[in-house]
Amino acid sequence: MCDSVCFFLQKTDGDITNLSLGELDITTDEFILDEVDIHIQANLEDDLVKEALKTGVDLRQYSKQVEVELRKIEQASIKDYIKESQNIASLHNQITACDSILERMEGMLSGFQSDLSSISSEIQTLQQQSVSMNVRLKNRQAVRSHLSQLVDELVVPGAMISTILESPVTEQEFLEQLHELNSKINFAKELSFRETLACSDIQDIVDRLKVKAVSKIREFILQKIYSFRKPMTNYQIPQNTLLKYRFFYQFLLANERTVAKEIRDEYVDTMSKIYYSYFKSYSSRLLKVQYEEVADKDDLMGVEDTSRNTIFTLGQRGAILSPAELEGPILVPHTAQRGDSRYPYETLFRSQHYALLDNGCREFLFLSDFFMVIGNSAFDLFNSIMGKTLGMFLKSMSTYVSDCYDSIAIFLCIHIILRFRAITTKRTIPALDKSVSHERRQTKTLLDDTCKFCTSFDCCRCFFFFVQERAADDSKEVESFQQLLLARTQEFIEEILSPPFGGMIAFVKEAEALMEKGQLDRLKNEEGRVAGITKQMGALTQLIQYYHGFHKILNQPTFRSLAVRSELINLHHLMVEVKKHKPNF
Repeated sequence: MCDSVCFFLQKTDGDITNLSLGELDITTDEFILDEVDIHIQANLEDDLVKEALKTGVDLRQYSKQVEVELRKIEQASIKDYIKESQNIASLHNQITACDSILERMEGMLSGFQSDLSSISSEIQTLQQQSVSMNVRLKNRQAVRSHLSQLVDELVVPGAMISTILESPVTEQEFLEQLHELNSKINFAKELSFRETLACSDIQDIVDRLKVKAVSKIREFILQKIYSFRKPMTNYQIPQNTLLKYRFFYQFLLANERTVAKEIRDEYVDTMSKIYYSYFKSYSSRLLKVQYEEVADKDDLMGVEDTSRNTIFTLGQRGAILSPAELEGPILVPHTAQRGDSRYPYETLFRSQHYALLDNGCREFLFLSDFFMVIGNSAFDLFNSIMGKTLGMFLKSMSTYVSDCYDSIAIFLCIHIILRFRAITTKRTIPALDKSVSHERRQTKTLLDDTCKFCTSFDCCRCFFFFVQERAADDSKEVESFQQLLLARTQEFIEEILSPPFGGMIAFVKEAEALMEKGQLDRLKNEEGRVAGITKQMGALTQLIQYYHGFHKILNQPTFRSLAVRSELINLHHLMVEVKKHKPNF
């Protein structure tokens, strides 16, 4: 190695003159001295150069010294190589062996790589198969849920068959199995529309169970309805029992409408007769505890009878309209008879109609709940049961009022009906509203007719004050009775004037009628009649004297508080009117 270095240096010295340095040639004019300074400055910074410059060593001598040292090092290196030749050979063999091993490993890795590529493709295939299997699994699960539901709905368990056939209808288990049977019947109907073949496998069993269930339910409900007919039966108890099993009628209505209609018609017929019989008997027994002394036509004619109180004395009769009395317990006729108690008609009327109101509200709620009817269907069903009873009430009221002269009782009955109507509205039972309104209109019409027959001015006047006290000033009742009072007042005045001045009144009316027609000349031959009437005018003088005395009496402290004083005609006005028609007075 040292020889090689020396050879290189000698060759360098011999050829240095022939060396083309290019841009490094400092002999050229193009060389940039600034760059040379930079290189020189960099070499001077070298530690070895600094040491050589400090010692002042000749560079050629130093170069030879270096050459010698290099040769020594080369020789030492050769000896080391020779000394370690075996190890180097062994190392060479090992490297060769490792190379072969690495070559084999390369082959193995290449095979492994190819295997991995094939495995990757297999993994992709498996992944695709997994996705496909997952989709099939989900589809099968979806189909399984539908199929399991279908199978569950189609299968008729033995427990259902034994319960429907053997258990009493009142047991809870029978009701539960009846719900299940109803769902299976509906499901079978749905499948039959889809033409599902599996439906035919259970259709026969389901039909037989339905027939058996319908038969047992029909027998049970009819027995409950027939129990209503037993005397002294509280029909509300079997009604409450039927409400517990309201699903029975729903099952019949959905699966056997003929039987449902039979049960409904039987119930309507039974309850209609029960209500009619009960209220007819109750009304007749109530009339036995009515006051024996009632108003008659002589009271309305103003016949004087000091042994009787006026029928227009209100007393405590108005208390019947108080909430406590209005919704109090109904009268029990046999209890009242044992106690020898008597009641006015309005008390009997309230008891009778409160019983009707209470039973009617309860019946309407039962019909709506058990028979599942609403709106007009509920009204029609209610009227088919209570129509006969309500008709009896209206007929009884019409019969009584047509021969009644107790106007206060009738007026109180009208207010009782109005308050009962408010109760039905509060209870949200509209079924009785129409019948109550009809009865009110009928009663009010009959009351108006009764007042038209009331020829006693005092009776009309007292009754008007009673109405005015109990009703609002602007109500229709007050206005109606005020008009009736004015009409009766005019008729009363005519009746009072008729005995002494009847001839003059008839003559004036006849003359006024002829004057309107322009035929007054027909009365020329009535001079004798006019003279007779003129003689009667002397009675007016005595009338005015008595009227003047009447005024003085009413001005006394005893009568000064009477409200009727404001209605008296001023005496001066009366005298002026008389002088107009009799100048010689």
